[in-house]
Amino acid sequence: MRSIWNGSISFGLVTIPIKMYSGSEERKLDLDMLDKNDHARIRYKRVNEVTGEEVEWKDIVKGYLKDDSYIVLEKEDFDKANMKKSRTIDIEEFIEEKDVADVLFKKPYFLEPQKDGEKSYNLLKAALKDTGKLGVATFVMRAKENLSLVGVYKDALVLHVIRFADEIRDPTELKLPDTKVSKKEIDMAKSLIEQYTEEFDFEKYKDVYNDQLLKIIKAKSGGKKTKTEKFESKATPATDLMAQLKASLDKKKKKTKAS
Repeated sequence: MRSIWNGSISFGLVTIPIKMYSGSEERKLDLDMLDKNDHARIRYKRVNEVTGEEVEWKDIVKGYLKDDSYIVLEKEDFDKANMKKSRTIDIEEFIEEKDVADVLFKKPYFLEPQKDGEKSYNLLKAALKDTGKLGVATFVMRAKENLSLVGVYKDALVLHVIRFADEIRDPTELKLPDTKVSKKEIDMAKSLIEQYTEEFDFEKYKDVYNDQLLKIIKAKSGGKKTKTEKFESKATPATDLMAQLKASLDKKKKKTKAS
């Protein structure tokens, strides 16, 4: 792995020099865009909208439009905006893990200690693990301030970049139903949830879509056609809810007995 951010993480007066690594990766097939007429690859170019000429990366800068003209920003300007946050992940408070809504999470990063930070790294890791808490921190990366949570995953400190409150849309804009459900229906649904409740095994969930797509690609390369499976999803009528819940419970019980 290659580090994508170097700096330090601090809590109280304790400072830990760290390197940050991406904790996840995209798992998808590398598909090229082609012209459907001759299957030539489609290329994107960075073009000057005035001259129409292509511009090299080294000649590209960032600018902010103000009063019909651009104010060009240099790399140093982004650091100057908040030098401390550009170099330090500053834990400002600690919260309970259960208090964090899942919708806030965006991306995980692993933190690795640098020289002379090993003991303080292990100290923070052990304290977080024992208390079941997360550290709330802010820092700047790639010209953007990030709100984050610091916790423990397996034997490493992990930083989760989370969304700011104003990045979450208001769900009151959704057209949500006010249909009433009976206590009997709720109790049966709860029984079904209990029947399907197991200890979470992260390893048993696999991304199978890519494998299935590769099979189609392999078949097409051999001149074969694959059959399309028919699937139709229909809403369960309100009058059938109890029957379907009961059938689901019976199915789960039979499956449990068989295993």
